Amino acid sequence: MALNNPNPLGPWKITVYDQENFQGKRLEFTSACQNIMECGVDNIRSLKVECGAWAGYEHSSFCGQQFVLERGEYPYWESWSGSNAYHIERMMSFRPICSAVSFCPKSNHKESKMVLFEKENFMGRQWEINDDYPSLQAMGWGNNEIGSMQVQSGAWVCYQFPGYRGYQYIMECDRHGGEYKHYREWGSHAQSFQVQSLRRIQQ
Repeated sequence: MALNNPNPLGPWKITVYDQENFQGKRLEFTSACQNIMECGVDNIRSLKVECGAWAGYEHSSFCGQQFVLERGEYPYWESWSGSNAYHIERMMSFRPICSAVSFCPKSNHKESKMVLFEKENFMGRQWEINDDYPSLQAMGWGNNEIGSMQVQSGAWVCYQFPGYRGYQYIMECDRHGGEYKHYREWGSHAQSFQVQSLRRIQQ
């Protein structure tokens, strides 16, 4: 159950509204919310991420399409789902992404590391990455699919298409032990191995 705690000193804080442009009923959270309807709101139509990085979900209980919510303002639903393959005007649950790393412009970004595998169950060709890739194929990955992944540190968002477009899949080192053996483990909305771009999720 969500905690309505407005304490600004915590590592995570998100404010959601039931109307666009930060209007209507306003709720603050510092922890996960499994079903926004239990808080008296039928849908989230705008939000502000004040601390931390969050994962939003189309349905309750963290199911359906995933949306990465990094620090900033999202005045309407297209702000968080505009790049998705199917535009969804619905967000019913959300949670902190605990393994997202803090961004430091002077760092070499070694804090985030993931190994990609050509086939499921960590078989075939592999590639260790620690940077953002708007097009995996342009950087030498042989096809438009990834069979499996091991997140060794940090948190990542993988996208169905180049340029950070299409379905989003959030991969974290502290979920599934950081191991994603098959696309069915990427999320309840995943339907294929297709991934063509990815980037680090940063606090």
